[in-house]
Amino acid sequence: MEFTELVDYPVSAGTITEWIPSVGPHASTPENAGWRRDDRPTSFVHEAHLRRTLAHPSAGRESWLGTAFDIAGPLDVDAFRAAVLAWIDRHEPMRTNATVDPETGALSRVTAPVGATDIWVIRQDECARGDEVYAHLQHLFDEYTSPLAWPSYAFATVEPSDPALADRFTVFFAADHSIIDGLSIVLIAHELTRLYTEQISGVPAGLFPTSSYLDFGVAERERCTDVDATATAAAEWSDFLAEEDGLFPAFPLPIGEKPSQRVVQSGLSAWIMDADEAEAFTVACRRAGPGFLAGLTAALAAAAHTTAGADRFRTVTPMHTRHDPSWAASLGWFVGLGPVDVEVAAGDSFADLVRRAGTDLSRTRTVSRVPMDVVGRAAGIDTEPRFVVSFMDVRFAPDAETWPDVRARALRSRKYDHDVYLWFHRTPQGVNVSARFPGTDRATAAVHDYLAAVRAALARVVRDGTFVVTDAVSGATDRAVPPGTDRAVSQGTCVDEMSPT
Repeated sequence: MEFTELVDYPVSAGTITEWIPSVGPHASTPENAGWRRDDRPTSFVHEAHLRRTLAHPSAGRESWLGTAFDIAGPLDVDAFRAAVLAWIDRHEPMRTNATVDPETGALSRVTAPVGATDIWVIRQDECARGDEVYAHLQHLFDEYTSPLAWPSYAFATVEPSDPALADRFTVFFAADHSIIDGLSIVLIAHELTRLYTEQISGVPAGLFPTSSYLDFGVAERERCTDVDATATAAAEWSDFLAEEDGLFPAFPLPIGEKPSQRVVQSGLSAWIMDADEAEAFTVACRRAGPGFLAGLTAALAAAAHTTAGADRFRTVTPMHTRHDPSWAASLGWFVGLGPVDVEVAAGDSFADLVRRAGTDLSRTRTVSRVPMDVVGRAAGIDTEPRFVVSFMDVRFAPDAETWPDVRARALRSRKYDHDVYLWFHRTPQGVNVSARFPGTDRATAAVHDYLAAVRAALARVVRDGTFVVTDAVSGATDRAVPPGTDRAVSQGTCVDEMSPT
């Protein structure tokens, strides 16, 4: 599944319907009406996100994740409304609101019971142009996804005006990151389509049982009373950050100074391996010992040396915290963060780097189990990541093989930060890389050059089963606009097509 901004999704002209949840007197039964006090704490990352957004309110408009996908047939309003309500009842994070008192800093929560939610259905006038639809959706999601208010999410559907497209409608969804993560996003198309089909046909949706992210927050707080684990993780992170005077690692190539004014980030997306190539790469990784992620890290390290002369590849990587099977189909922010540090030099083979990367990733998994906010307090860390690499294998997500047919895509909000994020998704169709980076010529050239080197390393492994690291190529980032077919696609204008997350 590709992971891009909304602006890069092919939005059709048509009629928008908004589906906004509410809690109140329209509950299914009188005893279900209204909010109830809930003493369960948030997860650590949720609490940190709330406090950060309270201090910087604009951050609430830049922290949503979402998805878009088609459902076959004309829109049945009653069936879709019932499907959304069933989905909200299924996932407790959609029925809860955690807040921080701006005066005292106290954290509190209220939760609505199953059956207490209703949906406001707001049908807009038909939009004659796709860019009008895009602008409406962008505004809707920016306004309705603040973590400081409920609902922090919204649905919208678009019924295309073009008669040739009348055999389907498109669903758009966005939610603040505090209640959803990358894996949550790839589950939504499957769940909502099945629930809608159940309403239309009577065939049971057959969804997997799921536990509540709110209970995960309780379990996480209990687990993080382990003083020794926290101390170990804090020491690891302190040593890791000491390499760059307390800062997180930067992107391997220079991306220029942060502009004096806020500049919207650019993005790109590309399919870098098809399914057969991904399987050939996996075989080569297994011959060396560790698996696919270690091999991908090896290619990233080789590219850092080839393009920038780096003798170590350093980044941070998100790792899931769904360690109990009951969380597998849950919605929430089940993510920890781990440091990655792999030595690399000219003459190293692919197998050399895979083994080093595998060893380092094993260490990272242990460290990532301690929430970064707990580590930050223990180690006095008060800085933000500058270069992040994420990998998700979503081949076995329900209905993943249908994603191209229903135009399913993961979406992210606009950002204005001076950092670089790379997301690699392995799907039934192959491997996709998505990136966001500063919207400047220098940063654009640097990211394109680096990813071209990554792709070359991967291609060599697919073809030959190995590679040998070469020395840096001088002047690799002198160009303002890189050559090739992969272009930055998120520039704030609507496009018809463009490439986790």
